[in-house]
Amino acid sequence: MTTLLKKAIKQNRRLFVRFFVSLGLCAVLAIGGCLAVGAAAQGNETAPIITTGAETTPGEGDRVDGGDRSALYELIGIDASEPIEVIILVTLLSVAPSFLIMLTSFTRIIIVLSFLRSAMQTNTTPPNMILTGLALFLTVFIMWPVFAEINETAYVPYSNGEINTQEAIEKAGKPLKTFMLKQTSNSNMKFFLDLQDITIYTEESYGTQDQVEANVEEITLENYHEQLGFQVVIPAFVISELTRAFQMGFMLFIPFLVIDLVVSSTLMSMGMMMLPPAMISLPFKILLFVLVDGWQMLVGSLISSFNL
Repeated sequence: MTTLLKKAIKQNRRLFVRFFVSLGLCAVLAIGGCLAVGAAAQGNETAPIITTGAETTPGEGDRVDGGDRSALYELIGIDASEPIEVIILVTLLSVAPSFLIMLTSFTRIIIVLSFLRSAMQTNTTPPNMILTGLALFLTVFIMWPVFAEINETAYVPYSNGEINTQEAIEKAGKPLKTFMLKQTSNSNMKFFLDLQDITIYTEESYGTQDQVEANVEEITLENYHEQLGFQVVIPAFVISELTRAFQMGFMLFIPFLVIDLVVSSTLMSMGMMMLPPAMISLPFKILLFVLVDGWQMLVGSLISSFNL
């Protein structure tokens, strides 16, 4: 057992070294950040105020300066004044990009591009970096009207002090939720509503005493954004995006599959059974994709597949 362990360590020495170096750097950064925040908090402590008569000394829970809480505290309940809050904040920031990507058109685009590469059997061409960059720029292109509306209705009034943080979040969530509802199928929405036993009512009766239950399979979802919370909109949107991406991927595979079948049949009839069909079919796949202007057709189909 010891011999096998030594052999495994010797064969994967670089991997072990990178792992422990990365672990040590993360630990040093975390400890250093906590110490820096603690030192800053101690340096900002104010001396106790000595008062006489009716005046009172502020307690630990009172704010001496009388200022308002930061926007970060209003948003997530954390103002990064304690080491544990710093750790929580760093954790939230590390997963925030993943959450934001799942709420946009990025999911469908990157999956379809990955299916294209698999159908053409070009292995790592285009590279992952190129596909990810293209997906990001197409996401910005598709989501630009939504981002512009969020900037106009939420960010600009908030930066001018016209609305508070809570109102800004509500105004920013409305166009994003509307976009997701436009891409969400009614069957997926009904599935998650049934799982949580949530009932939505018709537009005419909502908010009245005689509320009438709406048929989820026949309504236009974006008209019911007030009754549909993010807890059901997000999973229904993601499932709908995955479904459409796989449907488009299936359609992408068909022409390339036909080429593979033709090449395989031809090689079989010629007696060249030892020659890999993929080696012969790959140039024909690339030629077909170039002749039909495949990239423009694919990007155009992706953009038109979104209900904007």
